[in-house]
Amino acid sequence: MYNNILSETSDSITTITINRPSKLNALNKETIEELHTAFAKAEEDTGVRVVIITGSGEKAFVAGADISEFANFSEEEGAELARKGQELLFDYVAEMGTPVIAAVNGFALGGGLELAMAAHFRIASDNARMGLPEVSLGVIPGYGGTQRLPQLVGKGRAMEMIMTAGMIDANTALEYGLINHITAQEELLPLANKLGGKIMRNSPMAIAAAINAVNAGYENAVDGFDTEIEEFGGCFGTEDFTEGTTAFLEKRKAEF
Repeated sequence: MYNNILSETSDSITTITINRPSKLNALNKETIEELHTAFAKAEEDTGVRVVIITGSGEKAFVAGADISEFANFSEEEGAELARKGQELLFDYVAEMGTPVIAAVNGFALGGGLELAMAAHFRIASDNARMGLPEVSLGVIPGYGGTQRLPQLVGKGRAMEMIMTAGMIDANTALEYGLINHITAQEELLPLANKLGGKIMRNSPMAIAAAINAVNAGYENAVDGFDTEIEEFGGCFGTEDFTEGTTAFLEKRKAEF
């Protein structure tokens, strides 16, 4: 079905693997479109409870965008590239109700780091290297990097990373709060699946509501507290709430 990615579902977890090892899994237009399709299928499938996004091989999660595709673009074409990419993939992933874990194996640069940051949280192998090197090419991050990186690591650290175009290692990324866990490469996907298993013990409806409420706090002209109140109230009318509270009172494990 796909030319550039692999998608496999097992035990309610869909693992999407960017599979362009000869290009260090660089993102081109076709790959972005295929990723959107795979994420949309997972989001629409009620049997899928968690999505893991990773890269093939041991060298790279995504080493960046495929520069050959846009090196000759005009200003208008460049703006449309960023706009369409954000809508089709990066914002789409960030706003999914299904939890998305980025399992960063190796280099996550430019669009690769932007994709990892669009996920709901990130884990990384101990050989991971992350950065936004766009200014070294005379351009800036265009897939949300100037917005999501400061949200995750703070304005000063984000400014330094963007302006120096440098890379940070996994330990620094952990210190910055860019990733949640570091592990050996062979343990990366097992850890992602373990975390996915912990997530799946909980109400999928409540998790989707929590994602929406957290995201609202980072949107202009949106009161995140109001969104939280609305989502909290909405939970009370769901079967998951009835099951969760009943199970608690009956001292048994909830079955969502």
